[in-house]
Amino acid sequence: MINKIGREIPDEFLKHGVEPFQGIYYRDGYSYQKAAPKVRAFIKPNGDKLVASIHDVIVKSGLQDGMTISFHHHLRDGDFVVNLVMKAIHQIGIKDLTVCASSLGKAHDYLVPCIEDGTVTGISTSGIRDEIGKVVSEGKLKHPAVIRSHGGRARAIEDGTVKIDVAFIGAATSDSYGNASGKGGSADTGVLSYADGDAKYADKVVIITDTLVAAPNFPASIAGVDVDYVVKVDSIGDPKKIATGALRLTKDTRELNMAKEVAKCMYHSGYFKDGFSFQTGAGGPSLATTTFLKQYMDAAHIKCGWAMGGVTEPIIDLFDEGYVNRVLDDQAFDLAAVKSAQTKNHFEISASQYANPFNKGAFVNQLSFVILGALEIDTDFNVNVVQGSNGVLRGAPGGHPDTAAGAAVSIIVAPLIRSRMPTVRDHVTSVTTPGESIDILVTDYGVAVNPQRQDLLNAFEGTTIPLKTIEELRDLAYKYAGKPAPVAFDDKVVALVEYRDGTIIDVIRKPKRLD
Repeated sequence: MINKIGREIPDEFLKHGVEPFQGIYYRDGYSYQKAAPKVRAFIKPNGDKLVASIHDVIVKSGLQDGMTISFHHHLRDGDFVVNLVMKAIHQIGIKDLTVCASSLGKAHDYLVPCIEDGTVTGISTSGIRDEIGKVVSEGKLKHPAVIRSHGGRARAIEDGTVKIDVAFIGAATSDSYGNASGKGGSADTGVLSYADGDAKYADKVVIITDTLVAAPNFPASIAGVDVDYVVKVDSIGDPKKIATGALRLTKDTRELNMAKEVAKCMYHSGYFKDGFSFQTGAGGPSLATTTFLKQYMDAAHIKCGWAMGGVTEPIIDLFDEGYVNRVLDDQAFDLAAVKSAQTKNHFEISASQYANPFNKGAFVNQLSFVILGALEIDTDFNVNVVQGSNGVLRGAPGGHPDTAAGAAVSIIVAPLIRSRMPTVRDHVTSVTTPGESIDILVTDYGVAVNPQRQDLLNAFEGTTIPLKTIEELRDLAYKYAGKPAPVAFDDKVVALVEYRDGTIIDVIRKPKRLD
């Protein structure tokens, strides 16, 4: 079947109520019954929930072949928890597991042998990178991976699409009854937002910490009433590696110039008003935009009501200087954000509060602006942030589709050419975020506005913003880098890209070459 943006979705994946993508607001007003976990009642006084080891807690949890386990990624490249748990599972010999992770990266490469020997046969995640991305692209995972946005993951857990049997939650601190926090200890992550839904909806919940504290550990990110077991280990991870390679403060003149144009677009858009809200992505130009907003806020005599997202040092700087009134935090992207998470008016929100399209109004719906990156963008403004131009999985939707759909103005900032490959092209390798939710593209060769946004085109008239059509930008990209040859793919589907509402926006096939 061909979906709304022209991508072919094989019928075998459109069963049990699964539908092809039919527009960003197709399921607005959708009504459903929330899922619920099995709960084992703790009635007798029992002192604590401590278990001696990860091996023992896996046994006590009743984990069996064919079940689904979950993890979060607040420690990012510094995470130890996934590997600790998977090594114990390997030793026990449990097979055919599905891993439902908020994201996976280089810290989790132990999953590769688990995939190759059948310990792990399914993956549901936002991010698939590095060696895991390669092994999935090679078709070694038994079942196609399911790639979801952060809001889509929260939705899938709450509506029962994903049923978590055992959730393993790494926590910076916990008391012996499972009141757990991302704050404190030797592996402070600031927040545990992505684990909130896992704790509330999994049948069994295991807190793994390296710092036990006196009860009650309040305020708690994860409430002890949702927790079955607590395990203390030597270390859950290295917080110095929270700031990964994807997060970089640029000094590149080209990227800084693009960031200036983004800030200028925001200023002239008509939405740059006192109390506005915004979120930035983790790429260099996106982060740099934050540093240029100050001069425009001074010029307009306004302040930002709140900033949100994966929170970064540039946002914290604006917050500390009084330019941002509040910070809504679902993920600390660096140690400055981790430290700030304990300050007044810096609030932890769950992934569902952040971006779930199937609740009564996530915060993404209240964004004035979002500034995002792209690996590729096509002339219909469709964006790919998951699949490299060689066809190999190397990225993550994160909150990209969620914020683009919710923000009043969604801005993509990307170089026209990256590594001698055109960023702007006729067709993206795969679609992560549909073009109908993208409003502006800022490149180093000009700015394109989606023709659907005549209000923005009118607002930019008479400014110094270098407007071009997206077709003109594509032609420039092809002029300087050449028209890219299409990647050759096998018929084998290695991953499904699910839109935030549960419809299928694209499928990813195995590349014939993975060099």
